[in-house]
Amino acid sequence: MSPSILSVYRRVSRWPAGHWLFSRMVCHKAPYFATIAPRFVALEPGRCEVRIRDRRRVHNHLGTVHAIALCNLAELAAGMMTDASIPAQMRWIPKGMSVEYLKKAVGGLRGVAVPVQGPPAAAAGQEWPVAVQVTDAVGDTVFRAWVTMWVSPRQHAA
Repeated sequence: MSPSILSVYRRVSRWPAGHWLFSRMVCHKAPYFATIAPRFVALEPGRCEVRIRDRRRVHNHLGTVHAIALCNLAELAAGMMTDASIPAQMRWIPKGMSVEYLKKAVGGLRGVAVPVQGPPAAAAGQEWPVAVQVTDAVGDTVFRAWVTMWVSPRQHAA
């Protein structure tokens, strides 16, 4: 059995440049997330914090952070928080996302994902809502997302 993402994070983040290395590992496994060059700041059951720097490649034609880059940040934070929070015999996949754009997103941004309710415990699949708040450098909320995760038991090969 492979180590959990949480155990890998805990081990690697203690090293010099460990947060950077962990972020690269995640982007290697899920390459689309590399488009926002995320940096994991915290990962624990019930919480994930990811930052993105102000880079031209995440800008739209107005010079602000593109809506899809914000959604990408929200999905990444929600997914990693879910992975760190659910039992090893469960798996997850995003089922839906609802978003609010509250203010121009400029500069470096911080996305924090937390569950809306306690961890799923059902033997069958169930929805698990995750809230993500993205703030700018001064702490103003610029974007909010609610990501619905589908959490279900892992299928075991016979």
